[in-house]
Amino acid sequence: MATEATQSKPHLVRALKLRDLVLFNLVAVLGLRHLGTTAKFGPGSLLMWLIAAIFFFIPQGLAVTELSSRFPKEGGVYFWTKRALGEGHGFLCGWCYWVNNVLYYPNLLISAAVISTFMFGKNGTALSDSWAYALPVTLGILWIAVLINIVGLGAGKWLQNAGGIGTYVPGLILILLGVYGATTAAPANELSAATLKPDLGNFSALNLLASIAFAFAGLELASIMGDEVENPRRNLPRSIFISAPLIAIAYIVGTGAVLWWIPNKDLNVVSGFLQAIKAGADKISPTLWWIAPVCAALYTIGNLGSVGAWLIGPARMAFVIGLDRYFPKAFGAVHPRWHTPYIAILVQATLGTIFLLVSVLGKGTNVENVYLILLDTQILIYFIPYLYLFIVFLIHRRRGQNPGDVMLVPGGSIGAWFTGVSGIIVTLFAIIIATIPPPDMGIATLFRLKVIGGALGFILIGGLIYWRARFKKAH
Repeated sequence: MATEATQSKPHLVRALKLRDLVLFNLVAVLGLRHLGTTAKFGPGSLLMWLIAAIFFFIPQGLAVTELSSRFPKEGGVYFWTKRALGEGHGFLCGWCYWVNNVLYYPNLLISAAVISTFMFGKNGTALSDSWAYALPVTLGILWIAVLINIVGLGAGKWLQNAGGIGTYVPGLILILLGVYGATTAAPANELSAATLKPDLGNFSALNLLASIAFAFAGLELASIMGDEVENPRRNLPRSIFISAPLIAIAYIVGTGAVLWWIPNKDLNVVSGFLQAIKAGADKISPTLWWIAPVCAALYTIGNLGSVGAWLIGPARMAFVIGLDRYFPKAFGAVHPRWHTPYIAILVQATLGTIFLLVSVLGKGTNVENVYLILLDTQILIYFIPYLYLFIVFLIHRRRGQNPGDVMLVPGGSIGAWFTGVSGIIVTLFAIIIATIPPPDMGIATLFRLKVIGGALGFILIGGLIYWRARFKKAH
């Protein structure tokens, strides 16, 4: 039944070219806000970026490259999982991916509001704490992205393209300022063999490593739109080979630049990269005061593009699940004029708006506590699709169905096993860390019950939706 529905899916426009995919990957994965969080930890975070890159980011990119060249279909990891393990696992993977991103919007949008205050010279202070400012800005960013992407991927891709440029240019400026600082000024933090070695024996370091893996996630997003990519079997893998090194350089060298300019005790965890840009520009000349506000404006455009990317990718997954009749049939509808899954996009944006209102207007109340638990739950749910990604990668490789144009992971079976097993281990590590409460969180058992219970609750809701759809199909 699901196969028939998928075969009869509406016509989609192949609007994404290689350039679009490279910029899409940049805006989907690269979040310069993570530089403040990691630099706050100290110089030891540089080695942790390298560890996460080797054991998670590279395996992620290699797995997605092989699977997207093997099965360049709409739905991405949902389709790959369904093909390898059946419809039940495919639905669970797709459901976790979709519902996680509904929870993700408030976090992304609020950080965009904080960073945008740099445009007004407020440096992320009182203005970003005002709901009268944060709420209109965040809702505006979300619904502008919605309207542009409903009009069509041909139009919407320019939002993501502008976002990719707006994200990377400030990162490039930060790197150049870091190089300048390394040749002209003393570092703001002690950089030695002792400080560069992270203490992996404490919770904060382990939690940061899991957060860095989270920052590296997202290379699979573009593959979800496989039926809307020009020559997907060729362009999806090529886009990863181009964008992945750019992302890794921006994260690792960018963190080094932030550490060079700003003492980690003075860093704002959201806008730390802008603090470093301002410090570096001021060091060169006071006349360059405008560089930080311009970078803030560019990064605000980047956040708008990021919202667009994380809106349309998961919405396509909901669209394919709707075609398979596990979500309501309306999810599989395509706009008659613009050929976009507009119902799936609107539903996702509406739910994101609800969670955004809860997070902003609930501050200082019990609602805020509930939302914080949802955030912890989100990280736990988020990595479930990555477990599926690496598991089904190994399954499809073991089946040995390798058409001549599949871009296989190099190194033969050893390379494939390293890719799959390394990805699985890091993903399991991140899931376990998500269930460990921070030292100041109070009763550990209660925290675990809330987080694990919340994740199981979302999975149970997904299970009920799935079994209800199965029952309707059978009758």
